[in-house]
Amino acid sequence: MIDFLRNINSKIADQKEQLERELAFWRFKNKKIVFTNGCFDILHRGHVEYLAQAASLGDLLILGLNTDSSIKRLKGEGRPVNDQYARALVLSGLSFITKVVYFDQDTPYDLIRYIQPDVLVKGSDYAPENIVGYDIVKAKGGEVVTIRFVEGFSTTNTILKLNNQ
Repeated sequence: MIDFLRNINSKIADQKEQLERELAFWRFKNKKIVFTNGCFDILHRGHVEYLAQAASLGDLLILGLNTDSSIKRLKGEGRPVNDQYARALVLSGLSFITKVVYFDQDTPYDLIRYIQPDVLVKGSDYAPENIVGYDIVKAKGGEVVTIRFVEGFSTTNTILKLNNQ
């Protein structure tokens, strides 16, 4: 019998150091590593389409997930709506996400430097050269890709809709 909950929990790395063996193995196997990051507070269609497109750019997708304290600093006291474990669990349930790694800083720069992805992905609201980690990925010959957002879908819009009901 398959323990699906255990399987998706195994995709969550509390510390980037937990990735060390897996990163070495993936590099040994010449896997193309894609990295993206975000809060993903209330998962919606826009997130799923964005993440699926990001995953399609390589062999595996590592998602840097802002911790609760990081989100509070960036978005204010009312956020996050869902705690970091709840967000990580839901994201890990997506088949195309290989690993979810928490980061507590305001940006994932140190995590990107640690992972050394082959492809760095963010939304198209960023110019590639302004994406955190651009310098790291470009220096190793990797690529930085932007993906268009699905119009009308955002966590902020979802919260506003709920508050107006």
